Amino acid sequence: MLGAYPNAETLKGIKMELMDGAFRLLRVTLIVGEIDRGTILIMHVLVIANPANTNALILKEFAPLIPEDNITSLSRLDHNHASNQISENLNVHANGQLFKIDEFEREKMDVLERDLIEEKTALELALKGLLQRFMGKWYSYKWYSDKGHYIVFITNCSVIRKSACQKSMAMEVTQILLNAQSVDGSVRKHAEESLKRFQEENLAGFLLSLSGELSSEEKPVDSRKLAGLILKNALDAKEQHRKFELVQRWLSLDVGVKTQIKAFLLQTLTSPVHEARSTASQVIAKVAGIELPQKQWPELIGSLLSNVHQVPVHVKQATLETLGYMCEEVSPDAVEQDHVNKILTAVVQGMNQSEGSNDVRLAATRALYNALSFAQANFSNDMERDYIMKVVCEATLSPELKIRQAAFECLVAISSSYYEKIAPYMQDIFNITAKAVKEDEEPVALQAIEFWSSICDEEIDILEDYAGDFTGDSDIPCFYFIKKALPALVPMLLETLLKQEEDQDQDEGAWNLAMAGGTCLGLVARTVGDDIVPLVMPFIQENITKPDWRQREGATYAFGSILEGPSPNKLTPLVNVALNFMLTALTNDPNNHVKDTTAWTLGRIFEFLHGSTMETPIITQANCQQIITVLLQSMKDAPNVAEKACGALYFLAQGYEDIGQTSPLTPFFQETVQSLLSVTHREDAGESRLRTAAYETLNEVVRCSTDETASLVLQLVPVIMMELHKTLEEHNLSSEERQKQNELQGLLCGCLQVIIQKLGSTEQAKYGFMQYADQIMHLFLMVFSFRSATVHEEAMLAIGALAYSTGPDFAKYMPEFYKYLEMGLQNFEEYQVCAVTVGVVGDICRALEEKVLPWCDGIMTQLLKDLSSNQMHRSVKPPIFSSFGDIALAIGDNFEKYLMYAMPMLQSAAELSAHTSSADDEMIEYTNLLRNGILEAYSGIFQGFKNSPKTQLLIPYAPHIVQFLDLIYMEKDMDDAVMKTAIGVLGDLADTLGSNAASLIQQSLSSKDFLNECLSSDDHLIKESAEWAKLAISRAISI
Repeated sequence: MLGAYPNAETLKGIKMELMDGAFRLLRVTLIVGEIDRGTILIMHVLVIANPANTNALILKEFAPLIPEDNITSLSRLDHNHASNQISENLNVHANGQLFKIDEFEREKMDVLERDLIEEKTALELALKGLLQRFMGKWYSYKWYSDKGHYIVFITNCSVIRKSACQKSMAMEVTQILLNAQSVDGSVRKHAEESLKRFQEENLAGFLLSLSGELSSEEKPVDSRKLAGLILKNALDAKEQHRKFELVQRWLSLDVGVKTQIKAFLLQTLTSPVHEARSTASQVIAKVAGIELPQKQWPELIGSLLSNVHQVPVHVKQATLETLGYMCEEVSPDAVEQDHVNKILTAVVQGMNQSEGSNDVRLAATRALYNALSFAQANFSNDMERDYIMKVVCEATLSPELKIRQAAFECLVAISSSYYEKIAPYMQDIFNITAKAVKEDEEPVALQAIEFWSSICDEEIDILEDYAGDFTGDSDIPCFYFIKKALPALVPMLLETLLKQEEDQDQDEGAWNLAMAGGTCLGLVARTVGDDIVPLVMPFIQENITKPDWRQREGATYAFGSILEGPSPNKLTPLVNVALNFMLTALTNDPNNHVKDTTAWTLGRIFEFLHGSTMETPIITQANCQQIITVLLQSMKDAPNVAEKACGALYFLAQGYEDIGQTSPLTPFFQETVQSLLSVTHREDAGESRLRTAAYETLNEVVRCSTDETASLVLQLVPVIMMELHKTLEEHNLSSEERQKQNELQGLLCGCLQVIIQKLGSTEQAKYGFMQYADQIMHLFLMVFSFRSATVHEEAMLAIGALAYSTGPDFAKYMPEFYKYLEMGLQNFEEYQVCAVTVGVVGDICRALEEKVLPWCDGIMTQLLKDLSSNQMHRSVKPPIFSSFGDIALAIGDNFEKYLMYAMPMLQSAAELSAHTSSADDEMIEYTNLLRNGILEAYSGIFQGFKNSPKTQLLIPYAPHIVQFLDLIYMEKDMDDAVMKTAIGVLGDLADTLGSNAASLIQQSLSSKDFLNECLSSDDHLIKESAEWAKLAISRAISI
């Protein structure tokens, strides 16, 4: 009864009941669609086999999942015996999931032909009833007959209710959803497990139940909301591999099921319950994001647009909200222009002042924000653009705050997407934004300032990309909106700096009008450069000494904001005058806010106007000691002030990075280190990121120190080791304490990494450090027992530094470390850890060289698995390819056995990365990273095989590599790193293969045009690589 094919047993039950129906003729073939074999169907069982009572008892004992009440024994074995004599001749065969009751010999049938029609009708009615009884309503069938043989095809079995448990769950889904929101943890957990089980066992039924719950007006609001949320999460995910899986899962569902779910969703848009409508809008958008690119659900947009004209306001509001979400999910390429026009028309009409409902206007305004990416053609049409801009500007004056805010958000998006189209409207927009900044409520005023920040971003990008030359490559000219608005814009922004809040420095997430104004002022300074200085300095001079802290803080903030952008020649005289005043303010000002901003401004001074490249130094022998003394003293102040003082010291140390043998900071090194360590032990070091800032500054002080302080850096090693060891001995911590422990462990591993790199850079310092190497490695291995991605990442980076410093001696750590290396390479979920681990593979290869060979099989196997997995984050793939080159360089022609696996992978990736047509900036950036990883792999492989008798193995791959170089050259979108590596690979190919590659190189673009372009590059690294490649090519051709 309960064998390997549970649904077969269901059909046997149906067969028996049909037999008991006294049909004089029974020849039926039942063919069942795909059903999960692991599901046990709980059914009503009628035992008729002799001895029936005994068999029923055996069934009860050995099939405990079948309720006892569902088992019936038929003691009258001869019941309907005469009618079913024929069944004794039937043979039932099981083959997969096909069950066939064979035809028996015609001559044995004692049935009149005229009885067949009546018999078929009666049999169909009986079968239909039994199917409903055993399988619920989730089935359909087709009926065929041929000469008295009846065939029933039962379809849609993927949505058959597979068990009485699932029937019960479907009926109780409301209560389960409510329980999933219970404050009782055990109730909540049980409900969540039930939902998970339901989804795993019967996805279609699960999604149907959720959509039905969402659409039902009889259900509680809370269960409807959660049903919609779960439904949405079943369609989308943040991780790309999971998102792909969910999309494919939805597309593979039965069409009828999807149609019913979508009908429920569209029905929910008419619900009077706002929460249900809003959730349905989001789910519809997720489905549209999957189906519209597949040319499915073509009627959706038409259905939604017809709703816009509905009388009930809430239906119109929900529909506009849905259109907005849909535009956010769907690529413009997936929607026809005619539909785009109709969507924009509906949305803009909904924003119009004539619309009586504020809810509709708000939904329409938010929808326009998402729909702007679809409006390229519309913004190219003057009349359509004028109308859209008119409606948006009118919406910024709405009496309703949320509508005004949403309208300004639209203006911000327009400034970014359609910068080149907005010149005719800028005067009106300035007036609107100025009024909002001065008079409107903060959420609106913040968006008004954001508009000008967005304009700055656009103009900075244009000016940086094209250096102000718009006669050549520039597609978008700079209209200099900021420069033209400067006389009115700067005073407006300066006024906002005086609108600070009392507690803004204590709230890490604070964002208010003063902060937005200062940020925008900084962007304006970067956009216009020196022109901003004379407009800001009078404000600073007027307010810097006022008794009101807001004025002093505003003046200091203004000064700090304009330090990036104007030339050093313009700013240095001002800084020299202000520096002493600011050091005094940092020490003596009675207000915490003023000291906070003063320390931040000092950090900006050291970041942008201090360093070896500056013609006129602002830090001299005369003021260096005073600066350090004030900063170290300020590190004892309130956490927010101390954190900013650490930041200032960080940039002060960084400015001496390339100072040479002697640094002005050397006399203060030990005192500085001790002060920073003291900060890390403050009881309030967890506030304002103070502990993190102190360790980051300590790292920078060590990194930028000179050889003079190497002995002092060495003394720091046991101190940091002891701190790390303490954290490893702490157990039985609360969740919050565990989080703080992990954070501290990450900081300490990071600090050790910097120290290892510093001491490993010279032979003398390395010798002293090696006494600690074993202990440090032991600590790092202990760190891996703690489950924290951040800590593992930092420990891996530190081990990479240790491998580089210890060189071949690192081999002794490999037996114990290898399992953690493998774990890191397998960590798909925390892909940053995986990426760092791949980098450590390179470090180990460079350290061990041929000694890494015993570990290469395992490493290469895992790297190839990573590349083949669709779960791996794409950012990890470039460094994996690069690591192939590291491995080949380390083991030379021993890489031979990996060629047959690595080279096809590289070739496939090269073909994908060769073309970037219609790719956005982000994709082009990733593609260049991928290209660079591929090229570094080729370079390492060629260099690894150089002068080897196995060089001939690479010849078959050379044509593809040269073709790849030609293709990426013709794309004209290589960044400098790819260009340098690419021309280097051409040289490596020529150098390794010699005359074997001569004709191939001579025929390629790379050896001519690309090489010449690199030889004339302004980048000395590219030029240097090109000169070497030219020499290698010349040797190969001459041979």
